[in-house]
Amino acid sequence: MSQIFHRSTNTISRVTIYAAVFFIAGLTWVLMALDRAPYTTGQGVVLRQPVPFSHEHHVAGLGIDCRYCHTSVETSAFAGLPPTSTCMNCHKMIWADSPMLEPARASFHSGRPIVWTRVNDLPDFVYFDHSIHVAKGIGCASCHGRVDTMPLMRKTASLQMEWCLDCHRHPERHVRPRSEVFDMAYRADDQQDLGPRLVKAYRIRGAADLTSCSTCHR
Repeated sequence: MSQIFHRSTNTISRVTIYAAVFFIAGLTWVLMALDRAPYTTGQGVVLRQPVPFSHEHHVAGLGIDCRYCHTSVETSAFAGLPPTSTCMNCHKMIWADSPMLEPARASFHSGRPIVWTRVNDLPDFVYFDHSIHVAKGIGCASCHGRVDTMPLMRKTASLQMEWCLDCHRHPERHVRPRSEVFDMAYRADDQQDLGPRLVKAYRIRGAADLTSCSTCHR
């Protein structure tokens, strides 16, 4: 009886199987890289806003504290966006006729709030509370980056789950004294010693609790 398959079939089959394994592994790596790419996460992307507000000018230049605009950051899950009246406290006298600020003036006179484009926008299935992070000594810059150097606001962290979990597994690397939470330029020289002490002093829960699904997904 003649041979049905050519003797090279076994070799071709082995090569095909091995190639398929490497192809699937390579495809998985590409998909994971795309998922972490700035194109997907929005990192570093400046979004168009109704008014080109500069944190660099207001925070670094004028020394305005975060809480002047984000009034509920210490007491609420949401940091809060300032009403136009807060902007007009200064801008009814400074740059009062600037065309760039016309949306702010129109909002102030009409009573309709400015619709800002969210830069750090989490999915609806993620629960994040600003007040608890502030109370536990996590600085604004830990999540939002050095906003005092941003002429236009942009996202500096991916805000993906693995990024959050890295901090929740090792809060001692990021915790700072509560008095320094709103200091954009704060850097601890002895974080290795200070971090564990603050974790204990602020009664920050262990990694098992902080990485529990129900902590962020409710």
